[in-house]
Amino acid sequence: MLRVQVKKRRGLFSLDVDFHAPVPGITALFGRSGCGKSTLISLIAGLLSPDEGRIELGEQVLVDTGRDFELDARHRRVGVVFQDARLFPHLSVLGNLGYGMKRLPRGTATPIALDDVVQLLGLAAMLDARPHQLSGGEKQRVALGRALLAQPGLLLLDEPLASLDLARREELLPYFEKLRDALAIPIVYVSHQFDEVLRLATRVVLMETGRVLADGDLAAVSRHRALREIVGPDAVGAVLSGIVEGTDDAGLTLIRVGDVTFTVDDSLSPGQRIQIQVLARDVIVASARPSGLSVRNVVAARVASVTADVGHAVLVELDIGRTSTLLARITARAAQELELAAGKQVWALIKAVSLRGHVFGAGVTAPGH
Repeated sequence: MLRVQVKKRRGLFSLDVDFHAPVPGITALFGRSGCGKSTLISLIAGLLSPDEGRIELGEQVLVDTGRDFELDARHRRVGVVFQDARLFPHLSVLGNLGYGMKRLPRGTATPIALDDVVQLLGLAAMLDARPHQLSGGEKQRVALGRALLAQPGLLLLDEPLASLDLARREELLPYFEKLRDALAIPIVYVSHQFDEVLRLATRVVLMETGRVLADGDLAAVSRHRALREIVGPDAVGAVLSGIVEGTDDAGLTLIRVGDVTFTVDDSLSPGQRIQIQVLARDVIVASARPSGLSVRNVVAARVASVTADVGHAVLVELDIGRTSTLLARITARAAQELELAAGKQVWALIKAVSLRGHVFGAGVTAPGH
């Protein structure tokens, strides 16, 4: 468990945060630019000293200002990957990877081996290359490998995709997914792109102007009002966790979410854990069960709340059982005509092709173990 409770003032900016991150998995620090995410990363890494507070990683105390104790950054076993790869230009890829290993204290256990990292990050074909010969995505993979080979107890990723174009981001994201699913290292991932958070994170710390607005699993934070204001109306939706059950007779994938089975137009393997994002704009609300429609997902729901949204729209929160919730954006007039109110039984309609899912592997052990 990573526990962070710190305060830091830098000029006119004041950071005051308190959160915890269970392990393994990826905890995303998410918020607008300037909310304090990178400052927080620097405090955890030991690159900045807090004015007040305490940071613990498992049983190890990294900082405790109450006891006037602060562990030097070199002894924290915290790996950091920044927006820019910061590779040594005079060293080959293999030389850059080896730099992290050379700095390890004598006798340090090395559960993460060089060959495992090379395979995990797809670096075999570029070991002799110099940084100037690599693409931006390739440089970030090398920087990630170097951080892993320092045998970190915690990995901090400070907007590692921010300097890359969309194509390079899409190229690199699968490697972060493999890292999350293959290693038991806790990871804190900084981003202001919610699609990255959705694809990678298991937990989210939502930040604004140096404060934590929400801290919890992605499904819960996805419905937080402050998140809706940050991501904008087109990206508002609910995140549901489920298990792939198989396929129907048309070849569409069936995903069990609590008591509900969703149909998704995707190729997935039975037993896989998956997170589905259901955008509020893609959910249709009906007061009676419809028939004769092309929509594959018709889900019984109960209205939990109806709140004003942007323009002439309202946001309807729909309880579908076992703590699972959908959000639907409809016009205020439609809500009035349907007589929507808390407790009313309705039906939620979602096209199979509208659902976006991201697979989470079950592995929690380091390569070779």
